[in-house]
Amino acid sequence: MDILLTALQGGMASLASYLAAHVLLCLVPAFFIAGALSALVPQQSIIRFLGPDAPKWISYPAAAGAGSLLAVCSCTVQPLFAGIYKKGAGLGPAITFLFFAPAGNILALSYTGVALGADFAIARIVLALSFGIGIGLIMASIFRADDVARSADTQAFAAGEGISGNTWRFLGTLVALLLAGTLKLDFLQTSLLQINLPWLGAPIMQATLDRWVPVDAATGAEGLSLQGVLLITLLGGIGAVAWQGLGKIENGYNRMTSLSLLLIAATLLFAALGIQVQESGLRLNISGRTLAVALLCAALYPLARRFEAWDVQQWLWETWRFVKQIFPLLIVGVFLVGVIRVFIQPAWIQAIAGSNTVLANLAGVVFGVFMYFPTLVEVPIAKMFLSLGMHPGPLIAYLMADPELSLQSILITTAIIGKLRAWTYVGLVALFSTLAGLTYGAWVDGTSILVLAAYLAGFIGLIIGLIIGSTHWLSRPRPH
Repeated sequence: MDILLTALQGGMASLASYLAAHVLLCLVPAFFIAGALSALVPQQSIIRFLGPDAPKWISYPAAAGAGSLLAVCSCTVQPLFAGIYKKGAGLGPAITFLFFAPAGNILALSYTGVALGADFAIARIVLALSFGIGIGLIMASIFRADDVARSADTQAFAAGEGISGNTWRFLGTLVALLLAGTLKLDFLQTSLLQINLPWLGAPIMQATLDRWVPVDAATGAEGLSLQGVLLITLLGGIGAVAWQGLGKIENGYNRMTSLSLLLIAATLLFAALGIQVQESGLRLNISGRTLAVALLCAALYPLARRFEAWDVQQWLWETWRFVKQIFPLLIVGVFLVGVIRVFIQPAWIQAIAGSNTVLANLAGVVFGVFMYFPTLVEVPIAKMFLSLGMHPGPLIAYLMADPELSLQSILITTAIIGKLRAWTYVGLVALFSTLAGLTYGAWVDGTSILVLAAYLAGFIGLIIGLIIGSTHWLSRPRPH
């Protein structure tokens, strides 16, 4: 009974911490961007650059380049991935975007270089870029027949017009809102104004929250703040009004629609505030991030007014559709991660990952899946394990797998592209992450470059053989 209660508490604590700390400023803008991609961007524009028939030297670098600009985690990237895939992007370029955005974005690479050193940063970008494109090409080859059929369906209804200037400005503002809420830049973190609010009960309430949801850096438990509790409450309020305001937008605007959008903007603004518990009460910190989020939210209104009413309705409906498809799976996945995390001890990973073995690198991959951390948090965790004696090889395997795979992201990917494609992708990421760790670890241990090249050539040959065999097997006629 105690074990069950502990597991339940771990799941609820993981869910509370995630909702309070990460959903609002990253995932909410991502949903609106995905909705805009689906509703406002002409299908032909996506097909032209990312479609299965687009030149590979254009589509795959374009997918990686788009991913490099977004500081997103394996969950935040899902609505964006769903948006471009639904709009007609080929499976290969879409997979490259899905892989590269969490692992190879500019912020993650720069942070890796500062925290772990230039060697790790260079290894991460080279491996993320080559493996991201490689996995995309493999997925496109294996499922080429299905991709061609899907492409024929989408192109039959694709319009020939390009993306309008207002759509570019609108999308740019949404992306800027996502970046303003997630980037850790000095001008965004600079304090502009501090306001002290007297409240003697604040320290007592925070101490209670610390007991209920304790902070544990070793397991990634981030705790729960007073601000987090209020944000979860506001998130619940958004869900209640958006069910009517956005869920029924196809029938026209209603009072709940305006209330939903106002509540979302107010919640994002509140999330951008810095609230610290002091002995005498609360300290509100208005920073550059707060100002940026407020200005960008305000800028969206006149830009949206330039669209036809029907286009805005479609944008809000597509956004809500992505929320209904992805958010419940995210909730379930984060809860399960918290439950599983209770039973996995970091000391076990440290004990088996001190050398560059296949088992050690697999442990790094498994640790990255089950001990999910939000974007960039994997870097200080990696630094901690490096200081505790983890070999650089398994550490790279962890850094490759953690941003890409988590239980919740696997569930969501399955819902978007189907079980067979999703689990093929998971297997390829696990395989390539393990290979990355073994290769980098062997190089650190002094293995000759020629020997490593020979091993890699053999591995590539094996992969090509598996691709040919899998493609042949999938293309066989099935008995009815």
